[in-house]
Amino acid sequence: MNKDLAKIIIAENQKLILGVKFYPRDYQFDEHLNYVLVGLRRAGKSYLLYQQIHTLLQQGHDITEMLYFNFEDDRLDSLTTEDLNLIKTAYEEMFDCKPFVFLDEVQNVDGWERFARRLADQKYRVFITGSNAKMLSSQIATTLGGRYMIKEVFPYSFKEFLLTKNININEKNAIYDYRKEILKFLESYFTFGGLPESVEVQDKRNWLSNLFNKVFFGDLIARYNIRNTEALKTLIRKLAENIKQPSSYSRLANIISSIGKKINTETISDYLRRLNESWLILPVENIVAKLADKVTNKKYYFIDNGVLNLFLLDSKTSLLENIVAVSLSKRYPGELFYYMSGVEVDFFVRSQNTAIQVSYSIAAPETREREIGALAEIERHLSPSRLIIITKDEEDILETATGKKVEVVPLWKFLLETT
Repeated sequence: MNKDLAKIIIAENQKLILGVKFYPRDYQFDEHLNYVLVGLRRAGKSYLLYQQIHTLLQQGHDITEMLYFNFEDDRLDSLTTEDLNLIKTAYEEMFDCKPFVFLDEVQNVDGWERFARRLADQKYRVFITGSNAKMLSSQIATTLGGRYMIKEVFPYSFKEFLLTKNININEKNAIYDYRKEILKFLESYFTFGGLPESVEVQDKRNWLSNLFNKVFFGDLIARYNIRNTEALKTLIRKLAENIKQPSSYSRLANIISSIGKKINTETISDYLRRLNESWLILPVENIVAKLADKVTNKKYYFIDNGVLNLFLLDSKTSLLENIVAVSLSKRYPGELFYYMSGVEVDFFVRSQNTAIQVSYSIAAPETREREIGALAEIERHLSPSRLIIITKDEEDILETATGKKVEVVPLWKFLLETT
């Protein structure tokens, strides 16, 4: 890259950002800290950079103070750290001020972390985005030396999704005034997920399929040089089919090997790590398991319902549990588990001491008894302070045999409570 091209891109980006349309999201940034934003492709990281730039403009700063650079620009090729220095020099020749620095998808440049550390040492305010957990490797964390806060960016919450439909839940009586619209939009969010760009797309399934292929071939196959592509694709399908069940390394290896894609548990472990690093799946551990079982026998959820739904036929029960898992993971990072010891309880949020079952409907007496029975079992072992059953539409107050209250909460109300 030459300096003239860098100047052209810097100027173009400043003009673009002034006119960009975005929906405000509930992400807060401390004015004294630098950030690395990580998450799935198209989860909205770039738009959070735009939002932060507009926040700075509203505080009285000028667009000329914003050095925004997108490293997925098709005019760029094989950049090095020398090019990062060149971008900074190009800006300094254009403007006589110290910029706020926004580096979008900078992981495409080898050695970016050293440049980022130097900017922080020189007291620049810096925001960085990336789409894989290579951004979080121990080596990079050491290089950054605590100078950056890591913030995960999830797809839209349901509350954010409703904002794109001009429904602000924080307005007085909004839930009552827009009840019919909320339930209608829930069906789209439930089926196609909350990736920001998909909201405006008509053919959502095709858009989601194209996104998955970019993640699969770009963030997985090419980046990690994976040779057994069919085995990896089969693994993803099996994780989707088994979304509600724990999946051990050995079980997954046996299933995939049985259909002709020979694979061992070590490779399964490696593939699952790569899927997590690409922000495609969310692993959840058994809170009462021994250490080895915690690591090798997890439940795996997908970061977005729309992506999960690409692999499902009879999808409603799996989508319900998945959307609950994502919402809880976002609100309580590092605190979400499942419980399995004799019976299984879908979720336990440690910091809230809350046990949660997910059931599409508990209208049938046997289903109601089964869900309450599982919560009664965890009550004896972990003494949760709150017991919840999340359903698609139903709402009620029930009790365990010991008289402990069980809240039956419809999905829409749960999502608006937790997001």
